[in-house]
Amino acid sequence: MNIKDKVIIITGASSGIGEATALKLSKEGAKVVLTARREEKLEELKKKIESNGGEALIVTGDVTKKSDYEEVVNKTLKKFKTIDALINNAGLMPLSYVEKLKTDEWEKMVDVNIKGVLNGVAAVLPTMIENKSGNIINISSSAAHNYFPGGAVYCATKSAVKMFSEGLRQELAPKYGINITSIEPGAVSTELTNTITDEDIKETFKEMQKMTFLEAEDIAEAIYYTLVQPARANINDVFIMPTQQQR
Repeated sequence: MNIKDKVIIITGASSGIGEATALKLSKEGAKVVLTARREEKLEELKKKIESNGGEALIVTGDVTKKSDYEEVVNKTLKKFKTIDALINNAGLMPLSYVEKLKTDEWEKMVDVNIKGVLNGVAAVLPTMIENKSGNIINISSSAAHNYFPGGAVYCATKSAVKMFSEGLRQELAPKYGINITSIEPGAVSTELTNTITDEDIKETFKEMQKMTFLEAEDIAEAIYYTLVQPARANINDVFIMPTQQQR
């Protein structure tokens, strides 16, 4: 489809993949709704978008709170009257070895990486079902395919997102014309690793950082590719890896 004037909600829009996606889609003519917790970052992004002739709406919020998501949807509908796509991008990756029992971090990953996606889908679905059209793009990870040391809980959350996406596709695409995609990147140069507190994992990542990571813009391009397909074509998965990453 042509995304000009399409209304697209992007979570985790304050940095990384979310920010790059907002810039890409607004450049292509979409009306983007930016949501994250850091309002100052969203304001900076909004200024960039508007300076390039784009249109953006800011609604700050926490994806783990249903009421915040409801406000995102309500303000979007009030301003733009509809919702054409949702990019469920918000996520955390505080990797740690299971034996460290960083259970608070486990719970945060489950809340943001899984419950945040569920909340987003629940919030936009009534509008998309009424419209009998739409796109829901969930950012999973290559971790949904391959376990790596320290990633037991993170890999589990991203596997859940991948399988949930497939369930959504089978239930919603044929009946309501709502296309569903799971985007599954390998290592991307973003703020995601900033949440790691396990010192042993940090040492492991020093070696990994010698390779060339994907950039957030690469994932934004994959998201754009998914959105511009004709309604008859559902892109189920996009599995994108850095050339130098083995697994």
